[in-house]
Amino acid sequence: MMNVFCKTLLASAMAVSVASSAYAADPLQVYGKLNVTAQSNDVNDETETTIQSNASRFGVTGEFELSQKLEAFYTIEYEVDTGDDTKENFKARNQFVGLKGNFGAVSVGRNDTMLKVSQGKVDQFNDLAGDMKTMFKGENRMAQTATYYTPMFGDFQAGVTYVASGDSDQVVGDNTTGEDGVSMAVMYGDAGLKSTPIYAAIAYDSKVKGYDTARATVQGKIAGLVIGGMYQQQEKLDSGIKDDGFVLSTAYGINDVTLKAQYQDMENKGNSWSVGADYKLGKPTKLFAFYTANSFDSNDQDDSYIGVGLEHKF
Repeated sequence: MMNVFCKTLLASAMAVSVASSAYAADPLQVYGKLNVTAQSNDVNDETETTIQSNASRFGVTGEFELSQKLEAFYTIEYEVDTGDDTKENFKARNQFVGLKGNFGAVSVGRNDTMLKVSQGKVDQFNDLAGDMKTMFKGENRMAQTATYYTPMFGDFQAGVTYVASGDSDQVVGDNTTGEDGVSMAVMYGDAGLKSTPIYAAIAYDSKVKGYDTARATVQGKIAGLVIGGMYQQQEKLDSGIKDDGFVLSTAYGINDVTLKAQYQDMENKGNSWSVGADYKLGKPTKLFAFYTANSFDSNDQDDSYIGVGLEHKF
């Protein structure tokens, strides 16, 4: 059944791509990446070797000009888990449709919350063992959302995500139904640090996936050195427990090599530190290596991961 689904998805993408070539106003783009590592994982005092996929993905995205002042846009994206031995290796990522114009942009569907979006690129080990979601709440992609982005005001932009109570992840504790959630953010600058030397954001989640969360993020670039930081306070709704944490990250580019380091700490959760290096083979392709050590307060557990990998984007 999964093979049929995959063939249908690919055939549909090819068919739409061919059809869309007749309409310059609707250029459909097929995109994705494969990120696969060979790792040695020391977890719970047991060591295993894995060849695993790290949020590899496949998607299609496009826009259609409805009028001079209005465009429709859409994205359908899936995670591809190359290491899933059951072959059920397609998982839903962002999947939404929307409208944009002088008023900004509004979309509905499965989407990252504004708090998640607000982190920019401060997480230097995103999707790996040192991903900040290991210690931090708030890295949420919710199934039933409506998202609005304002137009750009200079280098500023704001956004808000509404999460419907019908989303199963909104159920907290012994409740049988969830509550509506809201995620909002105000952002300054370019998260890629290409058009501005500084990126900054403040964001807040209210009743999203069982937590109220406040987050402040800043990242800047001087010559080849990138330095980033984040502060977060998260409150678990069913217990009222509040925890504070922070992330510090840095990256430095030397020709085709980028050296990276990151440290994160969350109260009553633990801490994590990572070091690594990327080697750029070409614009879409890189080799990389990393080491991560995670320490958890709840059970005095210390885990470590060392890996080398290859990433190719298309």
